[in-house]
Amino acid sequence: MEKITVLGSGMVGKAIAKDLSLNYEVTVVDINKKSLEPLKSEKNIKLVEADLSSEKKIKKAVKNADLIIGAVPGFMGFKTLKAVIESGKNIVDISFFPEDPFELDNLAKKYDVTAVTDCGVAPGMSNMICGYHSTLMEIESFECLVGGLPYERNLPFEYKAPFSPVDVLEEYTRPARFVENNSIITKPALSDPEFINFKGIGTLEAFNTDGLRSLLKTMKIPNMKEKTLRYPGHRRLMEIFRDAGFLSDDPVKFGKEMIRPVDFTSKIIFPLWQPDPEQDEFTVMRITIKGRSDNKNTTIVYNMLDRFDKKSNISSMARTTGYACTAVANLLIDKKYTRKGISPPEYVGSDNNCFTSVIAYLKDRSIDYKVESVTK
Repeated sequence: MEKITVLGSGMVGKAIAKDLSLNYEVTVVDINKKSLEPLKSEKNIKLVEADLSSEKKIKKAVKNADLIIGAVPGFMGFKTLKAVIESGKNIVDISFFPEDPFELDNLAKKYDVTAVTDCGVAPGMSNMICGYHSTLMEIESFECLVGGLPYERNLPFEYKAPFSPVDVLEEYTRPARFVENNSIITKPALSDPEFINFKGIGTLEAFNTDGLRSLLKTMKIPNMKEKTLRYPGHRRLMEIFRDAGFLSDDPVKFGKEMIRPVDFTSKIIFPLWQPDPEQDEFTVMRITIKGRSDNKNTTIVYNMLDRFDKKSNISSMARTTGYACTAVANLLIDKKYTRKGISPPEYVGSDNNCFTSVIAYLKDRSIDYKVESVTK
């Protein structure tokens, strides 16, 4: 039985470990004993306490594994990926670090490693869908709208963080890049708000975030944008936090200490954004692709709405992010995807067999991407 090591035991890391343990021997590594505890009774899962900020300990943790899953917080992601590559191990990563993964492309090829990065829901599935259709048609525009929210709306934030609050707050400060008429445009995060209705959910507010990531480099599409979805009002509140300096990463003197305001804000917000156990929440995504196919104007729309799974007690965001990752992990284990170097998800999606396999894998877990196509 193949051995897989999962680095990080956050909400998504745990979902990944449970899913993979159905067919593989899984080792989960995290510095936080409390975070590991919920996996203690799971079959085929071994738990290891280790500080993953240490390159030496990462390399020790992955030594005997056939495949690695990177599920650490974003600020640790790049260094963790580098250490795994230097260990000669294939990896599927969901840490969504801010650095450019292609900086490690030559290193991955040197060590004969396949490294699939940003392999979640968005980025992740959104990239795969774009990559798949780029082989079938001439795409003129690509738009992704995505968000994960609790069904119960509680002021003032009306939000719960499925990931580390620091990573979420980073989305609200990192300048948003998108493509307009073949030119990369940069605007502040949270800009260009618009209200959009979703069946079964109601009205949500969409705004610019820097979610296109690798698509900016790999896809030659004239118009591309990604927007995050929240309940109306949340965007403006976070804009006030940002503009007042609470999300700044420039250290300020507090007493005798130098602290980053974003670290302080994250510490205060974390208990308020912590999802309640068994809290009903959902993930919604709409991808719209327009272009030419067989000399005809074609519009393709993907809609996905997923809810908290009461039976498994796994959140929707953990499911939609984690199972996209485990679907691709299976492709690597089965040697159905073998491209060496750094592979953003669009590379995986551009392989018809891989894309079909991922969609089927997700559907088997009740994550259904419904597709509508209109040709004129």
